[in-house]
Amino acid sequence: MSAFGFELLGTDGAARRGRVTTAHGVIDTPAFMPVGTAATVKGMTVEAVEATGAQIILGNTYHLMLRPGAERIARLGGLHDFMNWRKPILTDSGGYQVMSLSDLRKIDEDGVTFRSHLDGARHALTPERAVEIQHLLDADISMVLDECTPFPASEEAAAESMRRSMRWAARCRAAFDPRPGYGLFGIVQGGVYPALRRESAAALTEIGFEGYAVGGLAVGEGQEIMFRVLEDTVPALPQDRPRYLMGVGKPDDIVGAVTRGIDMFDCVLPTRSGRTGQAFTRQGTLNMRNARHKEDTGPVDPECPCPTCAKHTRAYIHHLFRADEMLGPILLTRHNLHYYQALMAGLRAAIEEGSLDDFAAAFDADHAHPTP
Repeated sequence: MSAFGFELLGTDGAARRGRVTTAHGVIDTPAFMPVGTAATVKGMTVEAVEATGAQIILGNTYHLMLRPGAERIARLGGLHDFMNWRKPILTDSGGYQVMSLSDLRKIDEDGVTFRSHLDGARHALTPERAVEIQHLLDADISMVLDECTPFPASEEAAAESMRRSMRWAARCRAAFDPRPGYGLFGIVQGGVYPALRRESAAALTEIGFEGYAVGGLAVGEGQEIMFRVLEDTVPALPQDRPRYLMGVGKPDDIVGAVTRGIDMFDCVLPTRSGRTGQAFTRQGTLNMRNARHKEDTGPVDPECPCPTCAKHTRAYIHHLFRADEMLGPILLTRHNLHYYQALMAGLRAAIEEGSLDDFAAAFDADHAHPTP
């Protein structure tokens, strides 16, 4: 089995073209990870997900620990066998979901205690338990347990939260069982405060991780602030490790973050939008419920080679959503995931060719006046 590693294949400005090697295969970066929170990318078979070009998916510790349980998944062969996905898997530690979904949560130095959003049962999630759960799931990439600092937060509150997360990160590192092909990522916190972000990056670098994530963004601060935080933070991260921007995002967020040195992304947007009738295209977003599509015999995106666009019309997709047929969300989710993977392939090619500025300018021009 190959060792976990990151190979930097090329750069264009701050942007990087790389390759992550894991126990279950390689990930070409920049990469987008479809979200499979509860061991499924909603509405998609694993074969359909793979056909979009995805090389890695994301699962979630919080949801899987509650249902069906990490120990059960381990007895059934791990998450790869359980869902029949043979490529790499990254698992979010569950910290964000604990903060956002669970009731009666209590945070202290030991970890987090909370009540399940499913049945109200009380649970405890410590740094050590978060790492143990991800080991039981057999995640190729595990994440440290952290506290996602809310926005807005005072500098004092952000500092207290970040420093606790750094102490948790050290405990996660100590609890992680190193083995070939598996890695643990630290998570930079610190709110919107540059000095705190750099302090966090330095603390994580001193501990030492296989990769580094930037957390606590895309929580309401807006794109301009997010990009500014990335410009303050990314240069402080090791050059020889992958960089992951958690929970981002919109296509223009991804393009902007890649130009600022980010390698990996995840977001529910393409799948959630697919379920609600929003399509991503090279010309911007479309609302497939809009009456203007009801007799349109063209594809969702004339430049897209995905099966949805190759075989079905906008009129048909519109009809499926208006009739509340489950096939509508399935077909549109498949298209959206194809769009995201095509975007990442375009970014990788542009970095290789040294033409990322031109790619970004063309992207901005195409999306300046989105089709309604």
